[in-house]
Amino acid sequence: MARKTTTGTAKKTAPATPPPCEPCQGSGQVAVTVRVGRKRRTVGQQDGICLTCFGTGEAT
Repeated sequence: MARKTTTGTAKKTAPATPPPCEPCQGSGQVAVTVRVGRKRRTVGQQDGICLTCFGTGEAT
């Protein structure tokens, strides 16, 4: 009599966590330069949303 062989079921692995976004280092915020005046001189920086990850902090 022929012996039946069964194949094992595929084991599910935990989903890997995506790496952090490079421009914002995973924070979701980036520094945006603020310019004022007619000659557009720079006066400082303010926080803005990261357009690469849209504020999630995870690379796609």
